[in-house]
Amino acid sequence: MVRFRRILGVVAAALTAASMGTVLNAQSAAAAGKGPDKVVGGTTATQGEFPFMVRLSMGCGGALYSTTLVLTAAHCVNGTGTNTSITATLGTVDLQSSSRITRKSNYVYRAPGYNGNGDDWALIRLASPVTGLATLPIATSSTYDTGTFTIAGWGAATEGGGQQRYLRKATVPFVSDSTCNSSAMYGGDVIAAEEICAGYTAGGVDTCQGDSGGPMFRRDSANAWIQVGIVSWGDGCARPNKPGVYTQVSYFSSAIRSAATSLGG
Repeated sequence: MVRFRRILGVVAAALTAASMGTVLNAQSAAAAGKGPDKVVGGTTATQGEFPFMVRLSMGCGGALYSTTLVLTAAHCVNGTGTNTSITATLGTVDLQSSSRITRKSNYVYRAPGYNGNGDDWALIRLASPVTGLATLPIATSSTYDTGTFTIAGWGAATEGGGQQRYLRKATVPFVSDSTCNSSAMYGGDVIAAEEICAGYTAGGVDTCQGDSGGPMFRRDSANAWIQVGIVSWGDGCARPNKPGVYTQVSYFSSAIRSAATSLGG
């Protein structure tokens, strides 16, 4: 029933730095007269609005945790160890922009014990630092785990749709664990201690396939962005009574910070 919000493998294989523009243009042409595609129900982000956003070549999103580390979802990577195959694109809304920044990976750390059910976080270490871009701090307590959140990504505009050239954004409200696990929604499939639900009962606004690993974030008490979630899974995209389910960053903050330290960042 539930599906991770990762791009399908056949398209992911094509989303290398060299072929990104060709794939995106082909998908746009196939959109049968649609306007610019988006996070479901979202709008186009402005250049520099979310400087910490990262696009990963396997078809996932991420957030710049430090100058050398990207925080993403465990289901976006194959395991822990040396990995030089991932290209991160940063510093741009337009993935075809000539001013985009790219970095190759050199190591991946996937959450210990990840087996496809919970523990959905990972860190990707970049081969060289990224300077001049703001990083996204993670929440270390549950203080900010309610309210209204911002989501952003280059994922599909509609369920089953193609990946996008331009970064899109939207806002979604918190959905309580008890409501999200009710029989009307996910019937107990949400791991309440380590996942957060966010979305509208009526549907219409959501992350979608290709947004996996991207951040869900909000303003903290100092009006700075702070990451509270990682795009993880959902039943379809933007369906009524099927909010997005996100890894609860505060629950894993100690483990994430420890792993980041071990990776040098």
